[in-house]
Amino acid sequence: MNNYNVGIVGFRGYSGAELVRLLTRHPRVEPVLLEHRHDSEHRPQPIGVKQPASRSCTPEAVKTEHLALVFLATPADVSMELAPQMLDAGAKVIDLSGAFRLRDAGTYARWYKEKHTAPELLADAVYGLPEFCRDRIAQARLISNPGCYPTAANLAIQPLIASGVIDRAAGIVCDGKSGVSGAGRKLSLKTSFCEVTDNFSAYSVLDHRHVPEILMVSGIEEAELSFTAQLIPIDRGILETIYFRARNLTSAEALLDIYRARYANEPFVRVYPLGDMPDIRGVAHTNFCDIGVKLDPATGRAVVVSAIDNLVKGAAGQAVQNMNLALGFRETEGLL
Repeated sequence: MNNYNVGIVGFRGYSGAELVRLLTRHPRVEPVLLEHRHDSEHRPQPIGVKQPASRSCTPEAVKTEHLALVFLATPADVSMELAPQMLDAGAKVIDLSGAFRLRDAGTYARWYKEKHTAPELLADAVYGLPEFCRDRIAQARLISNPGCYPTAANLAIQPLIASGVIDRAAGIVCDGKSGVSGAGRKLSLKTSFCEVTDNFSAYSVLDHRHVPEILMVSGIEEAELSFTAQLIPIDRGILETIYFRARNLTSAEALLDIYRARYANEPFVRVYPLGDMPDIRGVAHTNFCDIGVKLDPATGRAVVVSAIDNLVKGAAGQAVQNMNLALGFRETEGLL
């Protein structure tokens, strides 16, 4: 079997560090750490990586290190700067930022409040949610890793839209709760210990930048979705509770059967039996998305709960899943 060198830019952040953890135990790749900017904190060398973390992220490094693929665990502006260089040097790119998730520069500017500086790549980027985009990912040069909230939301909502069992006129409410690592490692008053501990707060109400990903993948309109992100005082994990009015469903079993049929052959989606609901502890440090359902047939009220680890299925684990597809490995390699 052929092994590959893969680069990691942004390995000092939470998602990047998770990538290092996963790739150092992956049997088919050797991670190469790439620096983009000087880090004044001089964090220790990640455990399990043989070479020193001193290589600059340049096209020359791609060629010298024979990198088949480069992960960009970087802010969106850095990804827009580096992605064209890495692609031109011959490496595939998996970007963990929001830089290439949306289809046009205008939509990006609206939700991210900044201009897109590499709009020519948006048409080439493939949205990297394997459960829905597997065939395209395998052929892609540029893969845009989904956001953590949209991963949990789309895996729960899209099968329902496809099955036509949501009364869309009544709207869909998605109540998302996330651990603090979802905000990244950059220092911020809002994510400091004294602000987060013993607290629970909503943020980016009605204008969270992950909303257009949910609309794009699930095929719903903005007016049909109310999404609220909330910060809870734990380090990692996302739990989303999704409320809607059902139609053409006579039992909770029929609702559950939609998920059983859709995800029967998906290695990283686990559907809970009736009466059980997923929680964050059950998915921590894994690449699973766990889904549970509840339906009151008399009123049509329905609830779906979707849980993931925001740093794994919501970031680094899904990126490795995408890498496996892009490089022709088993999709579960290094993740199960």
